[in-house]
Parts: sequence; C-alpha cells; structure tokens
Amino acid sequence: MFTRVSIPTPFQIGAVNAYVAGRTIVDPGPDSEEAWSRLLEALEARELAPSDISQVVVTHPHPDHFGLAHRFRDAGARVLASSEGAAIMRDFGARLRYEQSYFTDFFERCGISRETAKAVTQLPEAFLPYARSVETDRELDDGDIITVDDESLTVDGVAGHAVGECIFSYDHEGRREAIVGDTVLGDITPNPFLQPPPEEGGERPRVLPAFNDSLRWLREQGHDRFLTGHREPVESPSERIDATLAAHDQRSDEVADIVSEGTTTPVDVMTALFGDLPATEYFAGMSEAVGHLDVLEARGRVEKRESGGVFVYELQ
Repeated sequence: MFTRVSIPTPFQIGAVNAYVAGRTIVDPGPDSEEAWSRLLEALEARELAPSDISQVVVTHPHPDHFGLAHRFRDAGARVLASSEGAAIMRDFGARLRYEQSYFTDFFERCGISRETAKAVTQLPEAFLPYARSVETDRELDDGDIITVDDESLTVDGVAGHAVGECIFSYDHEGRREAIVGDTVLGDITPNPFLQPPPEEGGERPRVLPAFNDSLRWLREQGHDRFLTGHREPVESPSERIDATLAAHDQRSDEVADIVSEGTTTPVDVMTALFGDLPATEYFAGMSEAVGHLDVLEARGRVEKRESGGVFVYELQ
C-alpha cells in the first residue's frame, strides 16, 4: 500500500522514512533543499506534483519527520497530527524555548553545572531551520479513522518517544500493518528523550515507564509488520518489541547496580554508563539515565530525595 522513500537528514540518526500512498504522504522529512529534492523525485516517479498531494500525516513532531509539511500545506494539502503534536508544530521555536528554560534548571538539579546545562540546552537551536512551523488542519484522537488511497487507517496514540506520537494501523493483503514512527525501530533501540511538563509548573512526564507500557500494549495488537520511521521495516513486531523491552530491563538492572554502590545523582549514573560524553550527547545520556531511574522508582527499587538542591537516589 505504502511506498517507502528514504529522505536524507542532517541528523545523527541518518535518513528518515517518508511513506507515500495515493495522494497522501506520511512524515515528509526535514525542511531542507536536499530532502525536498529527494521527495520531489519520488513524487515525479508517480507522476505527482506537490499540488497533487491532498494530505500530509505526521506521526510525531520531531523536525526530521514534519519539517517539510508546510511546503505541501502551502500547495493546498491538509496536515493531520495529534492535538499535542499540532501544538508543537504550530510554533516549534516556542516549544524549544520552553524546553531550554525547563531543562537548564532540571539538569542543574541532576548534578550538571549551570554553565554546562545552558550549553547543552542551547544545542538543539541547530534544529530550527529544519522545523518550519505549520498549522494542523485535522487534530487526531485515539480511535479516529483516516482514509488513505481508499483504505482506512486507525489512529492510536502511544507515549514515550515523543509528545503526541501516533501510530496508524491498517489491513493490507491479509496482514495487519502499522506505520509506527520511531516507537519501534528494527536495529536500534529508540531513546525516549526527556520531556518537560505539559504545562509550566506541572509534573514531568516519566517517559521511559510510559514507553514500556506503550510497547507492551502494542505487542498485544497482533500486527504482522511495522513500517518504521528509520531504516528497514520490522517483519516480526512481537519479537522486536520483546527484544526492546528486554534491553530496557537489562539497562534498568545496570542502573540499580550503580545506585547500590551508594547515594547517586543522575549525572553519576550517566557517567557510569557512558563515561566522558561530549556535550552533544548529554541530552541523550541524561534521558537514558533519568529514564531508568524513573523506572526503578516506579517499581519501588530506588528512592529519590534532594540534597543541596540536587536529586539523589538510594536503593529502597
């Protein structure tokens, strides 16, 4: 049903997968001339121009997935995304500024110096040119049906990898398939990046516990194939999910062993796991460290408290 188009990106993850069916594009890629040229080539091969595209569907509001959506909307297409994703895509710069403000303080409380925390949170400003803001014409909820090339796709929200991430399930040639964005990838384990509270002053989402719950739910849905946001499709979804959950459990046990050596900060965990990371990898490293501490805290294996304004963890 869908044709996969590999779209170049400037990001470490490499190429992103766009999917084309009829007059629909799912996840068009980042807003760059190189990405636009590749997508135009794919459309021309189908005898389509940008003005022929009727809808752009976005799995989640990361620059490598939605950046080109505004060009198709300007040409007449509708944009479809979750309400949470729509709020971010409407003004990606404002979202980035909110994240920078929140995580500068949060990382300092995790044991990072104020100067380093500021530097780390400023790095994503390099993403802004690839994430042109765009309005959403239809906001999607769980259970909604969208029509693509005369076929019906069911919308389900999943948590953990990104705010407002959706998957789209459908039946094709006797198999149950889904476009899953970055929720499941074939040969790498997605790192659920830390997210700030939905509203200022609110509770920080515990993204890794939520991600694990979403994976367990998705495993039970009986899919035969996943079309992923990066690299090759996943032909054995349940096996891949089991492997991902097992990797998460193994890493959580490693973090518990680190905490067992004494009172531990999130920075201590990150350093024990990864050594001396460059600043460009701090956000990913802190996301993994804090994520597994959140898992252990939810399971009652560690207890968090504050000491001198810094979060510290001890075994229960």
